[in-house]
Amino acid sequence: MCASQHRRTGYRGRCCPALLLLLPFFLLSSPPPFAQGAIQIPEGYKIHNMSQPPVLTEMPSSFTAFSAEDLILPCEATGNPTPIFRWVKDGAEFGEELQGSGTFKAEKESVLDFYEGVYRCYASNILGTAMTDVVRVIVEPQPVLLKQQKIHKRAFEGESIVLTCNPPESSTPPNIHWMDISMVHIEQNERVLVGLDGNLFFANLLKSDSKQDYICNAQYVAARTILPEAAIALTVQPSNDVNRSRKPLFLSPSGTHSMVHALRGQTVTLECIPKGLPTPEVEWKKSDGSLQETGGDVKKWGRWLTAPYWVKEPQNLMYSPGETVRLECQAEGIPTPAITWSINGQPITDVDEDARRSVSGGVLKLRDVVFADTAVYQCEATNKHGTALRNTFLYVIELPPQILSSDAVVYKVAEGKDVKMHCESFGSPRPHVAWEVGDGSFPLLSDLRVSLLTNGTIELLNVNHEDSGTYTCSIKHTNMSITAHLEVFNRTLILTPPQEVRCPRESSALLDCHFYKDPRLQHQVVWKMNGFKLLSLQTKTGHMHGHALKYNVFPNGTLKVENVQSEDTGVYSCEVITDLDNAQASGFITVVAPPDPPKDLSLYDLEDDSLTLSWIPGQSHNSPILEFIVEAREEQHTEEGKWRWEEWKRVPGDVNHSKLKLRPFCTYRFRIVAVNEIGRSKPSRESDFHATPPAVPDMNPTGVRSDSKEPKALIITWDEMDKHFHNGQDFQYKVSWRQAGGQDSRWETRYVTGPPFLVNDTGTYTPFEIKVQAVNSLGEGPDPIVDIGHSGEDKPEEAPEGVHTTVMNSTVRVKWNEAQNVRGKLLGYKIYLKRLGPQTPRGRRSLGKSHHSKERAERAGRGLETIEERRVVVVHGHKTSEEVSELRLFSRYELSVTAFNSKGEGPHSQPHHFSTPEGAPGPPASLTFDSKTEKSLDVFWSPPLETNGILLGYMIQYQQEGKSNESLKMEFISDPNVTHHPLGPLEPGIHYSISVIARTASGDGPPIQGRSATLLDGVPPTNITVIQGSTFLNLSWVPGDRHRNLGFHIQFLRKSAGGEWKETEQLNSTQGYFSLTGLQPGTEYHLRILNGNDTQWEEVAQTDGPVPSEITDGFATRGWLIGLISAILLLLLILLILCLIKRSRGGKYAVKDKEDKEVDSEARPMKDETFGEYRSLESDGDEKHSDSQPSLCGESKLGSDDSLAEYGDSVDIQFNEDGSFIGQYSGRGPVPHGHESSGPASPVTAVPPPPIAPSMSSVLNRPS
Repeated sequence: MCASQHRRTGYRGRCCPALLLLLPFFLLSSPPPFAQGAIQIPEGYKIHNMSQPPVLTEMPSSFTAFSAEDLILPCEATGNPTPIFRWVKDGAEFGEELQGSGTFKAEKESVLDFYEGVYRCYASNILGTAMTDVVRVIVEPQPVLLKQQKIHKRAFEGESIVLTCNPPESSTPPNIHWMDISMVHIEQNERVLVGLDGNLFFANLLKSDSKQDYICNAQYVAARTILPEAAIALTVQPSNDVNRSRKPLFLSPSGTHSMVHALRGQTVTLECIPKGLPTPEVEWKKSDGSLQETGGDVKKWGRWLTAPYWVKEPQNLMYSPGETVRLECQAEGIPTPAITWSINGQPITDVDEDARRSVSGGVLKLRDVVFADTAVYQCEATNKHGTALRNTFLYVIELPPQILSSDAVVYKVAEGKDVKMHCESFGSPRPHVAWEVGDGSFPLLSDLRVSLLTNGTIELLNVNHEDSGTYTCSIKHTNMSITAHLEVFNRTLILTPPQEVRCPRESSALLDCHFYKDPRLQHQVVWKMNGFKLLSLQTKTGHMHGHALKYNVFPNGTLKVENVQSEDTGVYSCEVITDLDNAQASGFITVVAPPDPPKDLSLYDLEDDSLTLSWIPGQSHNSPILEFIVEAREEQHTEEGKWRWEEWKRVPGDVNHSKLKLRPFCTYRFRIVAVNEIGRSKPSRESDFHATPPAVPDMNPTGVRSDSKEPKALIITWDEMDKHFHNGQDFQYKVSWRQAGGQDSRWETRYVTGPPFLVNDTGTYTPFEIKVQAVNSLGEGPDPIVDIGHSGEDKPEEAPEGVHTTVMNSTVRVKWNEAQNVRGKLLGYKIYLKRLGPQTPRGRRSLGKSHHSKERAERAGRGLETIEERRVVVVHGHKTSEEVSELRLFSRYELSVTAFNSKGEGPHSQPHHFSTPEGAPGPPASLTFDSKTEKSLDVFWSPPLETNGILLGYMIQYQQEGKSNESLKMEFISDPNVTHHPLGPLEPGIHYSISVIARTASGDGPPIQGRSATLLDGVPPTNITVIQGSTFLNLSWVPGDRHRNLGFHIQFLRKSAGGEWKETEQLNSTQGYFSLTGLQPGTEYHLRILNGNDTQWEEVAQTDGPVPSEITDGFATRGWLIGLISAILLLLLILLILCLIKRSRGGKYAVKDKEDKEVDSEARPMKDETFGEYRSLESDGDEKHSDSQPSLCGESKLGSDDSLAEYGDSVDIQFNEDGSFIGQYSGRGPVPHGHESSGPASPVTAVPPPPIAPSMSSVLNRPS
């Protein structure tokens, strides 16, 4: 065991001759910051010049003095009033009382021995006395070194040696320094070391250790003296044993074990210095525990070990009057120390007894303390090794109460949270605090949620909105109080928490976090993944913080994760944080993706026609693998650039191997594709190639057939076999044939490399037995199947016979006998059908002769007869009858039949004639209406496009809309040439549903339906829009939907001196537009419309441009020049107007074309609950046929009787780019007021720009 010695260090005070005991001194337990019942004046308490007992801040310690200058005993203390200091030496008063500072200094000229002794310092004021520990002052002369002789030492290389150092003894051991004569320190290491006793130890010697000046220098720090001993000369002699190792032994300490004694709290150094060759290594261990438990520090290459210790100081305390004080002071040591108490430096045994005071060992107890108990109490522990002293002051103080918390503080809290409202107070004795809410009528502490804490704070649990208000805190028996305002906010809630989301890799994921928070609060949304913060959105700045490129938080809290990858799978939490509370919810993102490709493909169980393929699946990426796709690539029979992978097999996802069947004479490579619900993985790395040996063919070609094109030749063909099925080299086809049913049963055989194969001189369409067999260098394939083929075909030679028909209305059933001598495979028949025209009318139907003749002429002129003139019906297969439908009734037809095969058609059969019977007609082609009076309607229609016989007349049905209970009224027209009919008397202003039906001897046809209404009396317009120009005013209005046309005038007055009312020409209420021209620029005009004596409408409008000024003289006053220019401009204007009128009207229109136009514009499809929808195809054709193209300034006749502008109420209007009027109305005579024409407006009338009146016929036919 390593021994220990005390290291010689500088020391103030006498060393104990034997350190036998460990004497730590400390309070038994670490007290809390303040003992129970003690008080501390808070920082906010306002107090001035408070008294304070003395507290020692600097104390003396024992030391050795070598001169009077060294004798300084510090003693400093704080307190209020400032303490007075006094010293006691050897139990007697020493010196005078000191003011301000108690530090004692010896006089320079005094005798040093006079000051040797034991000292103690006392610091006192009115509140008590504190005293220091007893210190000893030792007086010694300066150390002197006697004269010494130089020492010579010799040793062999590898041996150990100790160079001793013997300095003069002193109560303060010196510091030892080994140096040479040049004052250079001897280098220390694990081999060379200075011990605690000052000696220089060599664990083993080297030749380099030889030196003539090893000098031991003793440094006495307190005496400020260094004494060098005589030099030691060391000579190291060479040795033959230097290469041999020497057993490690201890130079220090000696023996098998050692012991060291120390006072608790001192620093102890344990020393262990070895010798040996090579230099030994030292390791420290604690026999009864771990070295780390000691807090030791290994130094000096493992030769020293230190163990520090700290002592905790007690505290000074203040108490309020009436408190019970317990002062505890307990010490330990060997032997057990004695504990004594003193008050203000006076032993407690010398103080008057007090029943309130009791002492029990190290505990002093004072009950019901008063101000007189204020003092400094000393606890002193003593045993034979020394003493330990602690000063503790007890301050019994009275302080007036104060409220330290701020007034009118607003406390904000979220609903459901807890809140503490502070009312910190201080005083001695402790003040009593009371809380009230509102007017104080409600006892606050009666609520179980309310608690009053010892520091005056009130705590309110589970706050709700009803707790909002003003709270008052007051100190009883004083007028001091403060208020606190409680403001309750709505709690933060997450309305839509994040869900569990599955999303494909590289897509975007959205996690909801819709929340509600009090609108008065700022908030922050923080998203975390697996507990780590990703991103936050702060409402104060509106900026996002975090990985903004990948994550995005929307204002409603939703998180968007861009380009998700597998590592993004995890738990995502959304936290909404406000200044007062927070809410949190979590969701989950599962990133799914196609699986990783399988790996480590291997081939085993190799056979000629099979092998087993195995693999290791890749990562499934959160979506289980459903199946594996085995793909193969054959490389032997395909060019390298045309290699392609083919799917061979699908394997369930829980299987990682598959047995594969192989073709002979092939070279394969394989790869695997994994599939999950997201998609397919990339293909795995391809396997090693595997080649199979050749074999005889195991199959024959398919699709063996004849493909003969020409007569007297047989072409045998088949589907060529893929090279993968050749199974070997020198592959060929063995082709065999013989005539079917022939006398010769021998097979003709040829070997070829591929199809087709031609056989000549076989006759026309002769049957043959044919077969094809696969052959390679190893042999022939299996026996082939025999098929039947034919030589080439020719066209059928004969026409079908026995053609006859059966007519059923518009359908004819055609029958014929089977064709003979087809000279090939019969593919079917063709029926050629031709309409010769309508049947010849009989005498009883001569009434409609002229009408039908006219109809046929018109239809032929329009080219519509050719639509159904000829038809070809194809009948496939061997059928010998067919029904042909959709024939025209009342018509004559001719038909013939042919047979056909692959070479073409045969001759036609003899023509066969038949006729279709008469039928009911189709609907009339168009239907329009006109209302000339308010109690009548004129109905106009056009004949049916399909009469299907001889028209006998028409039937008209009509009924008021909305009155289904009224009987349907009918009128009959027996003349088929009549195409209009008046209805009346009718109710004015009522809509009617009207149907027109055509009739023949076979019955009534389907109706054409429409709706119209009788008109109301016309009224002048009242809602007129005025658009200003420089010299014109454009007026527009919307005519009434169901009002008759009415003539009226617009009156206008120039609002200037001398202005007179003027009147326009008569206008029509249905035209919807008028341009008032020839006005002065920048001038106001008064406009009005009179209806009888009443003003129907009036308005004031002003033209654009500058106001005209008076011209007195100059160029503008020359009248002849102005007249000439005006005439030229007028002539140009007239020519321009005529040109534009021609352009707008177009060319001539025939009366018949005009009627067709009218019919077509009115006969449009209409839908309601009762009537169907009709549209004539021929009417569209007529429209296209009869439209004329207008020509600009062409040769159209302005005054033609057939002009569309004359036919209806039309308006031809043109505008300049600025919107001014440059056209005129159509040349009709004036319309008397109240007796205007009510005929339908032409559907082809040029329409002026909006707003404009619709045509009268569209008004009549407009749905309600």
